[in-house]
Amino acid sequence: MTGVRKLHDATIGDLFAGERRGGAERLAEGATLLRGFAAAEAAALVAAVGTVVADAPFRHMVTPGGYRMSVAMTNCGDAGWVTDRRGYRYDPADPETGRPWPAMPVVFSALATRAAAAGGFPGFAADACLVNRYEPGSRLSLHQDRNERDYAQPIVSVSLGLPATFLFGGLERSDRPRRFRLESGDVVVWGGPSRLVFHGVDTLADGDHPVTGRCRINLTLRKAR
Repeated sequence: MTGVRKLHDATIGDLFAGERRGGAERLAEGATLLRGFAAAEAAALVAAVGTVVADAPFRHMVTPGGYRMSVAMTNCGDAGWVTDRRGYRYDPADPETGRPWPAMPVVFSALATRAAAAGGFPGFAADACLVNRYEPGSRLSLHQDRNERDYAQPIVSVSLGLPATFLFGGLERSDRPRRFRLESGDVVVWGGPSRLVFHGVDTLADGDHPVTGRCRINLTLRKAR
């Protein structure tokens, strides 16, 4: 990938790096953690998730290898990310209903544009949002976001509800990931040299959050097409 170079492992001092509240923290070249960036909008964002789920309920997708994912997922926007026995892809229609995915709420797209600009990527316009629901014990293994057409476009990831440990690795699956604690309202933006880093979420601990209850909601906003 042109312009993408290998990222270096962090020192032990980066373990749970940047637990300070507020402000922008550089994770790597092209990657920024915006502490509390969406905190004031958390309730509105969760309410908008409810409207999406009313039309396209959460479901546990199955990987091409037959593994049932522990994280429940749905989508909104012009295309939705799906996985099944046929592979990973974006589809304009919900495979369970055959209908188009729900329209992306304006509160999602506007937040994504502002966060991307704050992370150094002005002009970003998301056309797809993957909505993940993590319950205690669920996790997301290290992976790359590589089903999009244009790797020049960043990823915007919004955390809502229970805190989680975000794993941010390198360009090889074997690169040891750094661990960052994400609180409700935190937003991570990555692109440029960091666009294809392996990343994931460690096993979610039990808890109760005033906005989401016993779960964590994550919005992953992308330019898919």
